[in-house]
Amino acid sequence: MDVFIQQVINGLVLGSMYALIALGYTMVYGIINLINFAHGEVLMVAALTSWSVIGLMQDAMPGMPGWLMLLMALVIASVVSACLNFTIEKVAYRPLRNSPKLAPLITAIGMSILLQTLAMIIWKPNYKPYPTLLPSTPFHVGGAVISSTQIMILAVTAISLAVLMWIVNATKLGRAMRATAENPRVAALMGVKPDVVISATFVIGAILAAIAGVMFASNYGTVHHSMGFLPGLKAFTAAVFGGIGNLTGAVVGGLLLGLIESIGSGYIGALTGGVLGSHYADIFAFIVLIFVLTLRPSGLMGERVADRA
Repeated sequence: MDVFIQQVINGLVLGSMYALIALGYTMVYGIINLINFAHGEVLMVAALTSWSVIGLMQDAMPGMPGWLMLLMALVIASVVSACLNFTIEKVAYRPLRNSPKLAPLITAIGMSILLQTLAMIIWKPNYKPYPTLLPSTPFHVGGAVISSTQIMILAVTAISLAVLMWIVNATKLGRAMRATAENPRVAALMGVKPDVVISATFVIGAILAAIAGVMFASNYGTVHHSMGFLPGLKAFTAAVFGGIGNLTGAVVGGLLLGLIESIGSGYIGALTGGVLGSHYADIFAFIVLIFVLTLRPSGLMGERVADRA
């Protein structure tokens, strides 16, 4: 039971980060029907930016509390990611908005490769240790252990999701986003500016990816130029799992994927008689995904994206 509780905690932490990234995918898809495959690289840029900022602050202000250093690094990384995603949308995606769907898809993949290459040039290809800025004293929960960093991840994720839901459901921008997702041409006739709404969606998605990137780096203690690829792929899987275009589905899909992956890694050895190790945990996640999509192709929560008039 102790092992199970530990794996559930680990799964919730991992799933929280997947959920934040998946929201970026599903928001962009819900409004312009585009899969932004460069989204994982936005996470990577945020993590590397925060690593650089923390290094500068440790040299300039060695007495600064770790939590404040992490908060400042997160804010700066969010600004950098928001500017980057805004530029990507304006330069790479907006000119192709009325093109065949294959063109922006190829552009997104090319942008992903370009960002990885630029990051490798700027930060070098070697793996870099990410400093531990929060207290390392563990907390015991029912025989399991949870660290300060994991508590921070769960708390920040909950706050971020609450703020996002408030923006989408209770603000003028949120109403404009929902109107644009429903029908951009009719929304434009009602005074909504679709270009502004789409840019705002990319910015919000980038901030969520930046939060996830800093949390990934803090939890795993390392950063590198290709760190965004696998979390980005899994978060896209989570978005499809929950129902692409559905915000609640992205959160549910992310949490479920994290739990499946974590619990699978804890028990896959016993279930296969030692043939497979914990690094084969992805098998469970994608088997469940295939099973769910076979029975329900639109995902667990369906799809709220309306047909374009």
